[in-house]
Amino acid sequence: MTSPHRDPEPQGHEHAHAHSHGPAAPVSPHLRKVIATVLIPFATAVLVGLVALWPGGAPAHERTGVGFDRQTQQGKVVSVVKADCEDMNAVQLPVSGETRPPEGRPATGALCEKATVEVTSGPDAGRRFIEVVQPDAPRQLREGQGVVVAYAPDAPHDLQYSVTDVNRKFPLYLLAGIFALAVVLVGRMRGVMALVALALSFAVLTLFILPAVLQGANPLLVAVVGAGAIMLIALYICHGPTARTSVAVIGTLISLLLIGLLGSLFIGWASLSGNTDDSTGLIHGLYPHIDMSGLLLAGVIIGSLGVLDDVTVTQTSAVWELRRANPAMSAKQLYRAGIRIGRDHIASVVNTLVLAYAGAALPLLLLFTVAQSGVGTVANSELVAEEIVRTLVGSIGLIASVPVTTALAALVVSADRTGVGAEAGASAPVRSGRGRRRRARS
Repeated sequence: MTSPHRDPEPQGHEHAHAHSHGPAAPVSPHLRKVIATVLIPFATAVLVGLVALWPGGAPAHERTGVGFDRQTQQGKVVSVVKADCEDMNAVQLPVSGETRPPEGRPATGALCEKATVEVTSGPDAGRRFIEVVQPDAPRQLREGQGVVVAYAPDAPHDLQYSVTDVNRKFPLYLLAGIFALAVVLVGRMRGVMALVALALSFAVLTLFILPAVLQGANPLLVAVVGAGAIMLIALYICHGPTARTSVAVIGTLISLLLIGLLGSLFIGWASLSGNTDDSTGLIHGLYPHIDMSGLLLAGVIIGSLGVLDDVTVTQTSAVWELRRANPAMSAKQLYRAGIRIGRDHIASVVNTLVLAYAGAALPLLLLFTVAQSGVGTVANSELVAEEIVRTLVGSIGLIASVPVTTALAALVVSADRTGVGAEAGASAPVRSGRGRRRRARS
């Protein structure tokens, strides 16, 4: 009965040595060749796709002056005074944004705010105009406040500028700085690399994916190439060019292909046009050649990528650590142990996805609740059906990624044990044999 107490000693030494050098990659040359056979063609295809589809910038168009397609500049509220709304004829002034009166003329004797706003950027910097804000407007202006002003060149001179939003750049930049600081303090060098990967991923999105779609390229093809580039950049920068990372990349790739197939099938089957709100309607009006249903599918793929990375890396790391803890475990045992970890991950991630989409669509769900619409009626509306398809297709891909990645990791780790790393595995049967002999003597 002494063998179980002596066995952990060499294993513990091996475990500590492995940790001192970080995640151990398979040393078998055969395994390296197998992984490279899958990843090199994929990485080459992504690179070729980037070169072939590179847009070189978004296409120019004539501004419509509607929604986000307005000319805007920065401004500052110089002064705010109270005045009678009737004296200023507030209802007839063409104010914009959330300062617009919700309905009708203000009550007699009501006091409105008369704000003097100065344009602080652009060719008209220093120019001032009057903005009238009604007392029941959802957003009130205050002196010294930074604002965003819209410019309408075809309007009369005194009415060309109007306040369209407040300037909230400082709190956003401050929050981003706090986020980056927290990532670096907790993650240290890994955190720094994560921020670098985030910046490069955002660059792929803004410099390649969005302009390429606007240029008329197939949104699905652009999304696949862009998601592939983001996946390779993020995973290898954050986790290093190891076999563990490569297995996570392959698992993510297989899951993305499944999401693309299911998304394409059910978006077409459910007749989802992708043109459901003011933003998509404006895009379709400006660029009628864009396939809006394809754009919807591209959004499903890109939206699922971030969570997929988390799941596949976690499952791969779990299998690697299980193998370190017990080098004698077979591929089947590693898979079973890893999948038990994956089940907990699935439950939490799926719940996160559903709640994230529900939170984003909360105002819409409130409208349906006020209208006392049935669940079937709500689900059948295209706005909600889009979110249902997006959530369920992404969740199916996440669920599939757990067994797929776990199986790949278990096979790679087990195969590695039969190669150069067989030393640790070969020692286990010898120790167990000594244990059997000691038990027989006792």
